[in-house]
Amino acid sequence: MGNTEVRVRGLAARAGGWSARHRWAAVGIWVLFVVLAMGLGSAAGRVDVSESDQLKGETHTAAQIIDDAGIKEPAGETVLVQAKDGAVQAGSAPFRAAVADVVKAVEGTGQVTHVTSPYDTHTVSRDGRSALVRFDLRGDAETAADRIQPVLDAVNGVQKKHGGLRIEEIGGASMQKQYKDAFGDDFQQAEYSAVPVALGILLIAFGALVAALLPVALAITAIMATMGLMGLVSHLQPMSDTANSVMLLVGMAVGVDYCLFYLRREREEREAGRDAGTALRIAAATSGRAVIVSGVTVCVAMAGMLFTGLAEFEAMGLASLMVVAVAMVGSVTVLPALLSLLGERVEKGRIPFLGRRRRRGNGESRFWTAVLRGVLAKPLVSVLVAAGALLAVAAPALGMKTQQLTLDQEFGDSLPMVQTYNRLNDAFPGGSEPAQVVVEAKDVGAPEVRRALADFRKQAVASGASRGPVDIKLYDAQNVALVSVPLVGGSDMDRATQSLEKLRDEVRPATLGKVDGVRAPVTGQVAGNHDFNDQLMGSVVPVFVFVVVFAFLLMLLSFRSLTVAVTSIVLNLLSVAAAYGILVAVFQHGWGASLVGAEGVGAIVTWLPLFLFVILFGLSMDYHVFVVSRIREARMRGRTTKDAIRHGVVTTAGVVTSAAVIMVAVFAIFGTLSMQSMKQMGVGLAAAVLIDATVIRGVLLPAVMALLGERNWYLPKWLHRLPDLTHDEAPEPAAPPVPDRGERLTV
Repeated sequence: MGNTEVRVRGLAARAGGWSARHRWAAVGIWVLFVVLAMGLGSAAGRVDVSESDQLKGETHTAAQIIDDAGIKEPAGETVLVQAKDGAVQAGSAPFRAAVADVVKAVEGTGQVTHVTSPYDTHTVSRDGRSALVRFDLRGDAETAADRIQPVLDAVNGVQKKHGGLRIEEIGGASMQKQYKDAFGDDFQQAEYSAVPVALGILLIAFGALVAALLPVALAITAIMATMGLMGLVSHLQPMSDTANSVMLLVGMAVGVDYCLFYLRREREEREAGRDAGTALRIAAATSGRAVIVSGVTVCVAMAGMLFTGLAEFEAMGLASLMVVAVAMVGSVTVLPALLSLLGERVEKGRIPFLGRRRRRGNGESRFWTAVLRGVLAKPLVSVLVAAGALLAVAAPALGMKTQQLTLDQEFGDSLPMVQTYNRLNDAFPGGSEPAQVVVEAKDVGAPEVRRALADFRKQAVASGASRGPVDIKLYDAQNVALVSVPLVGGSDMDRATQSLEKLRDEVRPATLGKVDGVRAPVTGQVAGNHDFNDQLMGSVVPVFVFVVVFAFLLMLLSFRSLTVAVTSIVLNLLSVAAAYGILVAVFQHGWGASLVGAEGVGAIVTWLPLFLFVILFGLSMDYHVFVVSRIREARMRGRTTKDAIRHGVVTTAGVVTSAAVIMVAVFAIFGTLSMQSMKQMGVGLAAAVLIDATVIRGVLLPAVMALLGERNWYLPKWLHRLPDLTHDEAPEPAAPPVPDRGERLTV
């Protein structure tokens, strides 16, 4: 049969045809692109998000003042000396001896400076059982964690000498050191595990090593190229390690999915009796087009993160957008070239015990055929049951509480520093994470400024926002003062936030706010969390509107159906809502938390709902576009709507199931990490994908489309002027199988 006589329409079909005809050129261009991207990115280096760019508002202003003044704050550390019972008081000789030993020990390391005794700084708790020895580490604060070990060893040595007391060190550097030791390899192991897990599932799905390696190879090369591009782009939009991890997660998921869609369709057409060239052309025109529609939709969803105004989110959104775009381009260019080169050799390396996986009736799934028979027989009942179940699952989301997780919520009792953190906060509320007021004046030594600083110190305690001590550090040359204020509430974020608001709204205006030319933004851990929450909440509506509106328009243009566009949005929102409900039930209320190795922490980490919405809305379009494209294709080839629905769902069920299992497995790996925020992300993503690939695509979508009937393809006359991006292909007659040994294909 003459494949060249068939008219090819659409970008995906043309790209696939060109790649098959110029297969070595296509492979060479892809390899060159990956190598150049990695090389240029490595040469340019990656610029990461700085602290001053993390947030807007007061936190950003404070960081900017410090940066402009050239002030390099050292890494501060604290040693808590505490009686294990009430018998020993801070004024007793044994207690004083222990404090003196701590001071001598840390000074003896040669790594510290500005060591202060609690008897000089009045950092003794009200009950007299606890005292704080404070000091700074020499050198750059960013590398302090690498140099903290000798100091930790010195403090441990003092602890051994004074068994009746509790002597523990805590601070930014020591916490980072302990975190790295406990979880430093956690993320790498999770990232590295994603590849063998995906490969194993693909081996089961295809039963052949070469066919399984292709999707993984495409995903890995797309990730490698994107890493290089991140280095280049970071000079315009700074990146981060978090953005890199999210990029890898998304890149592995969509890279494998897109290749899987394409490869399965090409294999299905060959098994139906078409020659290799025709099978490849049909895969390019159908699955290739679905990949482009899906990829563009995912890119639009990821771009929603750019509207948050949060540097970390912007970095994650841009990195995810790039890896999806690269994977999409690779799927419709280099993949057809590789399939053309391999021909029947794509079946090499068959796994003996899996046998040759033959599927019934042109790739139709037996299981989903049985499910669809019941769904299409009673579509209204199916809609009511499935939608009702999902709404019930989503119901807990109505009571969702979001907050930045405290140290004990994030890590539980898995780290010793958590107990130290809690003991310090109990004895000195807010002492572990004090607010910092960055005061900038024309002359910080002027009498009115000094009086305002003194008044601020007094009123901060008198107002109930702090119990002291309030420390003031002057930088006369830079006309800057740094005021450290321990907030009442400590690790209780709600109470600490109330103290912060009292400091900002009452104490500051009544003191520093009365001096002309003085700026006094309040920053610190609690302030940063508060500002982050405010900014994130303010960005929810614009992000939501952007993602939903553009996804709707893309679906409308791609399928030329108002009904398909509306149902796509509604079903995706239902899927996201169900994921929210599961998150709240498991992590906020603790229902079944032990099943995923977690515990109810009473809240969902602040950034997760918006992050999940963007990621899930994008990824769920993968399945939706693939299934609906197949249904529309069958309808345009003369099948009735109900028959087209049955055909579209059951013929795509295998690839959707395989893709979903891979996504669920990869996301579940992140659910095994020790941090509660990572568990929440992993479980939320895995649960949503599972719901989306089963209940939504297997039951709710076909039932809704069956109820709508011919109205599925409704497009008002006034919208007929919209561009036609459907590019439907004419049906291809089946042909006897033609042996292929990797010969050149004409497409």
